[in-house]
Amino acid sequence: EKEANLTYHLIFPFLMTRVLHNQIWISVSRYRTAKGKNRIVDKGIDFEQVDRESNWDDQIILNGILLYLTNMIMPGASHLPLWRSDGFIIVILLHTGPVEFLYYWLHRALHHHFLYSRYHSHHHSSIATEPITSVIHPFAEEVAYFLLFAIPLMTVMFTGTASIAAIFIYITYIDLMNNMGHCNFELVPKWVFSTFPPLKFLMYTPSYHSLHHTQFRTNYSLFMPMYDYLYGTVDKSSDDLYETSLKRQEESPDIVHLTHLTTTDSIYHLRLGFASLASKPYAFKWYFTIAMWPVSCWSAVFTWFYGHTFVSESNTFNNLKLQSWVVPRYTMHYLLQREKKDLNYLIEEALLEADSKGAKVVSFGLLNQHEELNGNGELYIQRHPQLRIRLVDGSSLAAAVVVNSIPQETTQVLLTGRISKVGYAIALALCQKGVQVAAMNEDEYQKLQHSDCQFGKNLVLAENYDQKIWLVGEGLTDKEQLKATKGTVFVPFTQFPPKKLLKDCYYHTTPAMVAPKSLDNIHSCENWLARRVMSAWRVAGIVHGLEGWNVHECGQ
Repeated sequence: EKEANLTYHLIFPFLMTRVLHNQIWISVSRYRTAKGKNRIVDKGIDFEQVDRESNWDDQIILNGILLYLTNMIMPGASHLPLWRSDGFIIVILLHTGPVEFLYYWLHRALHHHFLYSRYHSHHHSSIATEPITSVIHPFAEEVAYFLLFAIPLMTVMFTGTASIAAIFIYITYIDLMNNMGHCNFELVPKWVFSTFPPLKFLMYTPSYHSLHHTQFRTNYSLFMPMYDYLYGTVDKSSDDLYETSLKRQEESPDIVHLTHLTTTDSIYHLRLGFASLASKPYAFKWYFTIAMWPVSCWSAVFTWFYGHTFVSESNTFNNLKLQSWVVPRYTMHYLLQREKKDLNYLIEEALLEADSKGAKVVSFGLLNQHEELNGNGELYIQRHPQLRIRLVDGSSLAAAVVVNSIPQETTQVLLTGRISKVGYAIALALCQKGVQVAAMNEDEYQKLQHSDCQFGKNLVLAENYDQKIWLVGEGLTDKEQLKATKGTVFVPFTQFPPKKLLKDCYYHTTPAMVAPKSLDNIHSCENWLARRVMSAWRVAGIVHGLEGWNVHECGQ
């Protein structure tokens, strides 16, 4: 009875371990492919693929249901010991023989045009694979695979040689090999095969299975290529691709966008985090925050001590290689005066690294270019005048996006919050166009009046708040926002969007632009922005690189 309870109660923890195992593979694969080292296929991933593969955990849920039912119904599936050597050997032999053999011929049959068009084409829709691509199949195909993998497990149960270790290790082995075969970077070192040459027939590599997704008619084997060798379906370029992928070095970016974490939940919304969350605009969910708070706390502690930026995303556009690097700090760190020195050190280190890798442009995202932190990036130019890279704060493009989003017939706007470099540029452009700009804050109004810019008579101090367009800067309070009249349009010129307190008003997103279709490998959202929408600050760096401008665009 005690052993039966152990078997039953271990199923759920085992399922959670499988989820964690798969998530680790997803994160590591996305990190490695973003850096480019040992990457196999260069084709990008899109949102369609992410959506198609978002139900990867369904097979774990189905597997869990079957394990519970089997444990309760089958006599040989309960009261299992932790370990039995004979059962473990039987599982190995049955997988190597019947399972691999039957899978090979089932797989070849699935590539017949009748079955391929109705079933297997769904799996092959992903040319550039991710670890979770391995379990994305139509339901009928999933059932067929479950029946195949059940052969060793059912055999040991019927023969009374089953053990908890044999069942859990076998399922973990299937997960491991599935994830490895679809991770899109080569990780099996050459010494493995040189030390034990027959292993070449008993274990495939990521590049070996990747060829099946690009060539379709070769490399059909499950995990052991021996049946491909036996029946002559090995792709002739398997060894060459393996060698080439192992030799491939980390990519050097042309343009780097330097961003940072925002809330403690934002780490899950990174491309390296949860794929389904990263593919949607960030939105606070209280239940998710509560459920994940232990992990969030540990990640916050880890980022406090981790002292190096990391690559989170890579894209290509017009032969330019783009990368997004993340400073491992949250927004709360940028608001603490004592963190200023540490933040500048991390940013400077990233700039010098990008410079050493031959990058042409670095654009500053979010608070990495805050005026109080580094004077909109001017600090780094003063400290490192020998920098070959060009620094871009994106203020000009951000201001242009805001100005062009205001309707032509507008005659007056209200300028709220603290006035940044972008705010100055917007106010000046609107005043020169004949639009009256009313400043809500008297201190900010005086700063504008005493600046070198010629605002003329169109800059005034606000006497009321009935303007229908509010330009929102940093520090707009809830009390001030509640003064807006019905139908007011809030247009932020900040890096962060304002709170949406009024249901009868309209809120624009932060300055941003839609990415062209030729910009490849976009499958995650930039913070709260919609799909394939990029912040103006990020776009500014790309434009700077495309135009080949040899000047900095930052500072005061």
